[in-house]
Formats: sequence, structure tokens, C-alpha cells
Amino acid sequence: MTEINETKPTAEMPTTYDPKEAEGKWYDYWQQGGYFKAGQRKDAEPYTIVIPPPNVTGMLHIGHAMDFTIQDILIRTKRMQGFDTLWLPGTDHAGIATQAKVEQKLREEGVSRYDLGREKFLDRVWDWKEHYANSIRKQWSKMGLSLDYSRERFTLDEGLSAAVREVFVRLYEKGLIYRGKYIINWDPAARTALSDIEVEYKEVQGALYHLNYPLKEGGGFITVATTRPETMLGDTAVAVHPEDCRYKHLIGQMLILPLTGREIPIIADEYVEMDFGSGAVKITPAHDPNDFEVGTRHNLPQILVMDESGTMNANAGAYQGLDRFDCRKKIVADLKEQGYLAKIEEHIHQVGHSERTGAVVEPYLSTQWFVKMQPLADKAIAAQKNGTGVHFVTERFEKSYLHWMENIRDWCISRQLWWGHRIPAWYCKSCGEVHVSRTEVDACGKCGSTDLVQDNDVMDTWFSSALWPFSTLGWPNTESEDYKRYYPNSVLVTAYDIILFWVSRMIFSGLEYTGKIPFKDVLIHGLVRDSEGRKMSKSLGNGVDPLEIIDQYGADAMRYMISTGITTGQDLRFRIEKVEQARNFANKIWNASRFALMNLGDMKVEDIRLDGKLGTADRWILSRLNETVGEVTRLLDTYEFGETGRLLYNFIWDDLCDWYIEFSKLSLYSEDEAAKATTRSVLAYVLDQTLRLLHPFMPYITEEIWQHLPHEGETITLAAWPTPKAEFAAPDAVREMELLMDIIRAVRNIRAEVNVPMSKKIELRVNASDEETYAILSRNEDYLRRFCGTSELTLGTGLEAPEKAMTAVVTGAELILPLAGLIDITQEIARLEKELQTLHSEVDRVMKKLGNEGFVAKAPAKVIEEEKAKLADYSDKRDKVAARIAELRG
Repeated sequence: MTEINETKPTAEMPTTYDPKEAEGKWYDYWQQGGYFKAGQRKDAEPYTIVIPPPNVTGMLHIGHAMDFTIQDILIRTKRMQGFDTLWLPGTDHAGIATQAKVEQKLREEGVSRYDLGREKFLDRVWDWKEHYANSIRKQWSKMGLSLDYSRERFTLDEGLSAAVREVFVRLYEKGLIYRGKYIINWDPAARTALSDIEVEYKEVQGALYHLNYPLKEGGGFITVATTRPETMLGDTAVAVHPEDCRYKHLIGQMLILPLTGREIPIIADEYVEMDFGSGAVKITPAHDPNDFEVGTRHNLPQILVMDESGTMNANAGAYQGLDRFDCRKKIVADLKEQGYLAKIEEHIHQVGHSERTGAVVEPYLSTQWFVKMQPLADKAIAAQKNGTGVHFVTERFEKSYLHWMENIRDWCISRQLWWGHRIPAWYCKSCGEVHVSRTEVDACGKCGSTDLVQDNDVMDTWFSSALWPFSTLGWPNTESEDYKRYYPNSVLVTAYDIILFWVSRMIFSGLEYTGKIPFKDVLIHGLVRDSEGRKMSKSLGNGVDPLEIIDQYGADAMRYMISTGITTGQDLRFRIEKVEQARNFANKIWNASRFALMNLGDMKVEDIRLDGKLGTADRWILSRLNETVGEVTRLLDTYEFGETGRLLYNFIWDDLCDWYIEFSKLSLYSEDEAAKATTRSVLAYVLDQTLRLLHPFMPYITEEIWQHLPHEGETITLAAWPTPKAEFAAPDAVREMELLMDIIRAVRNIRAEVNVPMSKKIELRVNASDEETYAILSRNEDYLRRFCGTSELTLGTGLEAPEKAMTAVVTGAELILPLAGLIDITQEIARLEKELQTLHSEVDRVMKKLGNEGFVAKAPAKVIEEEKAKLADYSDKRDKVAARIAELRG
């Protein structure tokens, strides 16, 4: 590893920046130095982020990269601001998704989990987990994430498992966890229950089948409609509204269920809408949640006609063994053949799909474990409404959160998997007693039998993830040092697509189990989409691998692009051109820093003095730095990363590189040793402070350059965050520089228009509008000579323009370039007329604004004064341009 000199610059910087060399070197250096570890500043205010744990199902994607980079920016900033920062890493076991991946791998080997048995299968999943957890750690390091690896957690580690069991037992003892037989969302591919929010509804072109159910007596039939005719085999009634005059006389009579010959009753229930369809509804209690409720009210049988894989079972009679969709085709054909099919209509409807496997979800009657959600949700809603809840950034996401909480349904938490937190319930085979316990139950507390078996199911992944903000810090041991110091967390950073999955569950869990909100702020960002705005997916082939981007452009370029290209809560379109721009920005910084270092010589920290005679440019850049420090700090505190990036980019590229460094060459290349020393000090100081502001976004290049600068301390990672200094405020110097820059830009624009290169010296006359402006120009004459490329410079307040000259008007001055023989008078008049037209438009626009009574009545006095100043400025420029046109024509 490179040795670092703490008090003076290291060896000369290479001509080009090599991201790969810098990234490997500095991440190892940070790690070995222990700079990311929390707890080293005992008296400092804590600042905590727990990483949203990525699933151990595969490699990280560009969305992860954006999420983690935002967190790293916050942590690095707070660390530099003196906080005791903890950024806790970890991964999620992701029950359904991980088990599906491993089972797929086993199928490729020609075996199933049942062939291996539970224990050996779990050994295989743990091997998978270790492989991908290691891969994720490598990706974290490639991204430059300043994580405290000494506190890394996994949702199935021993401590978190203890927390999950503790919560389960507590809720069970309070009557908030119960076991019951209900209609749940069933994934036939994964063969497990799903919670409501694990179901994605997609618009599907289907059909509505109208079926005639014959009356047992008296002839006739009742027509019902269904999108799933295969479930008719489990029908146990047909329901009508009790006030429907069409059917009142039939209530209590029996129908013959087609294809089966089974008799089912006609029942009355207010659930039925008289005005919808035929007004009669088939009731299938085991395969529809609404039918389940109706069936419960009327004590109807519950007949399951499918097994866990979506295959028709013995209750399906002649259709046993058919896949549910094959069965649908066969039943429709048979109904048509036997005369029971009235008609088929095309029907577009929303069909639930498993969020994990993509399989069509089946409403399925099953015995599962549930959490009674209303009491938990009520606490969270109350906290949010009385002002003690979390702060959503942006606030519009609070509405989504509250809407879900206010319409909460009980949460099915059991999953028919082997990978996950096993349900801590034991069943006595002798007497049927159920024992829920934090530890293994050896004997039945009711009958004393030792013949007990643990529930085979595991808990929903989100059950353990809901405890993540505090279980990772030692809870349920509330005396844990980490829990006492770092909980509640400071901020949660995550995408809007898991507000319901995860954010909401962490909030009600934190309030229920700790009595505190789990985090103070929730920063919600958008998703990363492709350049056309499409969601990234394997099927579209438009995904972006962050490691490939890093390999090609460097981690800093990727980090800068994905963190500063966002607007809070909005999606980001990933464009490779933006990454290239970020790389070019890094190269600009590198080249500017090389220039500075070549001119600093062997300068040490103690040589940096800002109390000498400062020139206009020196005072201006220090004042601009001051403004930038204040604004960057404010914007980061309000999570405005995009605006922060724009501000830093403009300050570094324009103010520092394009203007100050160019201006500094006058003194650096002069014989004035005092001026040289002052400029070196300003250059070293401003570059140091700028690198600190940029470090959270671009950690590698800033560390590399900073180590070459005169510095104290081991790493920029621990360098103090810049703060505004009152003595640097110099509004007069800012005004002076703006005048000089306006003049230089105007002269360069004129040169470009008439194709006069900078290498060709020109005569320049500057007419100052007043004595104060004249004084400014006089004391900055050297800058004007150097950057306007003059052979002769004349300053005054009443200078005459020769007949053949080009002119330009800036605020406070008129520029005259006697370029006889170099310009076409006709072209110059045309140019001036175009400029005059623009000025006319600006004058008209401001006059209309000031003439608007509504604007004048409502606008602050300061705004009105600013508009009046604009009007005076545009009018002055317009008059001078008009006068010049008259002169040229004269």
C-alpha cells in the first residue's frame, strides 16, 4: 500500500488519472485505517444509517448502486462534519426468491429439495448465501462505500433470529398473532402463501364465461358469470340479493351443478349487486376471498379442487390431474357440448401474479399464521398524525403510506418454504396443544408428552426485515451499547416501490417493540430506468451492470452521475453520455489540480497564509467558495443531491478552473514573489476546501489529489467539513469580477464572430459608465490586457468610437474594438440590429411585468426593485446599441 505523508505533498501527480489504480489503493487504505468504524468519537452526536439489505439472490444492479451511493454521500458528509457515524451493512435471506434460485440450480442437477431433505437442502442454500454475500461485499468495495463491516448483519444470523422469535412470541401472547383457515394468495410455482403486497396485478386479455345452472325442480335455470370456470367444481351455492324480485321466489331451492350432478342451494346475501350482470353469483368458498366470507356467513362447505401446484385434485372428479388452465379449456368444451355454456365474452381484467416467480396467483383456502394488523397500524397512524411520526422526503409519499395503513388487512406471515425463520410453534401429537416459544419445546405443558413436532413453515421475509433498524443493533437487549447509542436511525434511504413492503412495516414494528419511530427521516428516491424511460429488466435486455460502468469509467464517474442526476422522488433515466460527462468532469479536476501542484512547489500546510494582500480574483474566489460551502451544506441537509451536483459542477468547472486558475497565472508567472506566495496560498486553500466538498460524491479522485496537496491528517475521509467564514465575504470583489468576466466574454464573442483568433492582438477601448466603474477597470487593467489579448488598451469615461469598429455593451461599460479592415460594416450593423431586437424584447417584457397590477400588488418589494433595475439596465444597453447603429450608418 502507498505510504502517505501527513504534512506535505506526495510525489508529482501523473499526467492522467487512473481510476483502477486509485480505487484499489485507497479502499484498502481506508479499510486498514479503520476510518469507517463507528464509536471512535465518544462525545460526538451519533448519525446512523442501516443499509437496506440486498437479497442474496445474485449480483447488485444499478438501482442498488444509486441507493447505496446516496447513503454513502450522507455518511461521508456527516463523518467530515464530526458526527459519530454508523453505516451498518447487511444482507437479506429473501426466502422465496433465494429458495427459488437454489431449487432451479438443483433441477439443473436433476434433483429436488425433497430428494436432499430439509437439512441438506438448507446446507446448499447457506453455500449459495455465502457465495453471493461475498460477491456483494466486493461490489460494495468497488463502489467505494464507507460501511462499518465490523457490524455487518444477516437477517438469518443468530441475533436477528432471536429478535424474530421474541417478536413472534410477544405478538402471540398479546393475541395479535393467530392461526386460522382463510383464503390467501397462493403461488403454485413456489408452492407458498403470499402477502397481499407480494402480488402484482397485470391487465390480461381474458374471457367472461356465462354458465347456466339448471334448477332441480320446475325447469329453468340461473345464469352466472365467471372468469375462472375451473373453480365451478368447488361451488357450494349460488347467491342472489334478498330484495331481487327476479329470484326471491327461488331462494332456498336447489340447483344442479353442471358436470358434477351435485346439488347446491340458492342463498340470499346482500354481498350480491342486483344491477351487475345477471344478479346471481356462484359461490366458491375455497377459491375466492369474497366467497369465503359469504360461505362463512351461511355455513357452506369449503371444497378445494386444486392442490398446491395448481393441479386439479380428487374433488375435481373426472378432471383430476389436469393443470388448472388445461382444466379450464376442458370444462368450457364440456359445458358447451352439454348445453350449459350460454356465451363467452372477451374480458380485459386485472390478474394477480406472484411478485417473485411470475406465476398467476391462485386464491386458495389454507391454514396459515396471521398478524392482526389493526392495533399495530393504529399506533403508526396516530404517531404520523400527531407529529411524532417519521418525516417523509418528499412529503407526498406520506399519503401512500397512510392510505395503506388506514386500509390495512391482516398479514399472512407463514410461508411454505424451508429457507427462512421457522415458525416457533410446536404441536403435541398426543393432545394437539400448540406451544409457541422462544426456545425449543421438549415436552407438552398440557399432557407431558415428548412427542412434539415443530411447524414446518417459515415466516415471511418481510417479518424479519421489519425489525432491521433495531434488531441489527442488539435488540431485544435494550441495554446493548449500539442500541442505546444508534437507535433510532437518522435516516432511511430507499426507493418508492417498497414503501408498503418494507417502510411501513418497519415503522409499526419500531413503535410496537421499541416505543420509538425507527428512523427520523425517510428519503424516498425513484427507480433507475433506461434512456427511454423503461423499467430495466432481463426480458428487455436493458439492464446496466454497475461493475461494468465502474470498469469503463471509474467509480467516481458512476457515483456522480447517478447521485446528482436525480430529483427527489423522481425516476432517473440512465444515459451513458451523462457518465462520460462525469468522467470528463473528473479529468477537468485532475488537470486543474496538476497545474496547481506544479506551481505550489514544496509548500507545506504552515505556508498557507491568507492574510497577505489579496487581489480581486483572490478575494472573488474565496467569496464564491464561501457561498458554495454554505449552499452545498444546506442542500445536502435537505437531500437535494441534484442541485448540489449542479452547484459543485459550476463552481469547479467555471469559477475555479476556467476563471480563477487562468487569472492566477498572472501572479504565478510574474516576478512579484509576494503576489506568487499569496496566489499559491489561495490556490492551495481553495482546492483543499473544494475537494472536501466533492469528496462524498467522488471519494477516490478527491483522496488521490488531496494526498498530493499540503495537508494535515491521514485521509480526506476524516478531514473537517468546510464552513463559511465571514472574513471571506467580498461582495465588492464579486461585482468587480463579474464586470471583468462580462468584458472578457464579450470581447471573445466578438473575436469569434469576426474570426479573429486570440493569438492576434487587438485594440480595445472601454467606456466606463461612471467613475466608480472606471476605478475598477483601472486597478484590474492587467487582467483585461491578458485575457482580452490587447495590443493597446484605453480606459475612460467618454471615449469616442472610430467609424469602423465593433462594439458591445455590458453592465457598466461599453466596449469599442477598432477593427478597421477586419470587419464587414454591413455584417456588423446586422449583428447590432439583432442585438437591438433582443434588447427591445427584454425591455417590453419587464415593462409589461411592472405594468401588471396583480404582480406589483403581490410581489415582494425586493423583487419589484430587481425588476426595475433590470429595466434600467436593458434600456441603457438598448439606447447605446441604437446609437452605435446610427453611427455606423452615418
